[in-house]
Amino acid sequence: MSKGLEYFKNVYDVVPGWVQKMHNYNPDILDHYTNLRGDIMKPGALSVKEKDILLVGMNAARLYERSMVYHTKGAIDGGASLPELAEYLLVSYLYYGAQALITGVKSLQYACELKKVEVSEFKDTEEPADILNYYIQVLGEENSSFVKKVLEALQSGDQRVLQETILCSGAVSAKLKHILMSGIYITVLNGEEAGEWMEKARNHGATESELAETGYICLLTAGIPAWFEASDSLIEK
Repeated sequence: MSKGLEYFKNVYDVVPGWVQKMHNYNPDILDHYTNLRGDIMKPGALSVKEKDILLVGMNAARLYERSMVYHTKGAIDGGASLPELAEYLLVSYLYYGAQALITGVKSLQYACELKKVEVSEFKDTEEPADILNYYIQVLGEENSSFVKKVLEALQSGDQRVLQETILCSGAVSAKLKHILMSGIYITVLNGEEAGEWMEKARNHGATESELAETGYICLLTAGIPAWFEASDSLIEK
């Protein structure tokens, strides 16, 4: 088995079809991509778990279920808890509303499958309150206190309070949530909004190295244009 195929088999337990096809058409390209991914996803200013779970939130926000699910496995394998995962998914609501939360249901369900936790079926709904109640049900009484606070903020009807509640520290720090918001706007190639969120992330303690690594992982899921948008707002080193 080639280096590239072996790498992805170790990551995902199986060789994904897209990896196999890349190998079949041009194994050298797969090896180059594998090296790039391996360098970007190794621990640095951000841990491997943080990189995977940030990518879960970014892809939920842009409704890209396929990549979200791949990185859900990475996050869980890296030690992420269900409450942590839920909070990253809640942040995606600030970008794409109820549709992001619905997409996030697949991540939460898959994480439960990996953790061998049985969950009930999700009943189709586009009502944010109903979706949050499903998150609460999945997490259980002990682990759902943060989602309950978000539900209360949603029901207040005050969007400012809702945003502040979602972005405050819980199982996940406010810093990482602001980094996630930066990454969301980087992946959708909105550099102006990304720059504003990067500054907010700095105000919550994010370092330039953490923001640079956020740009690198955005490159993996949204291509080199994502790095263009991130680099515009990074401080020169």
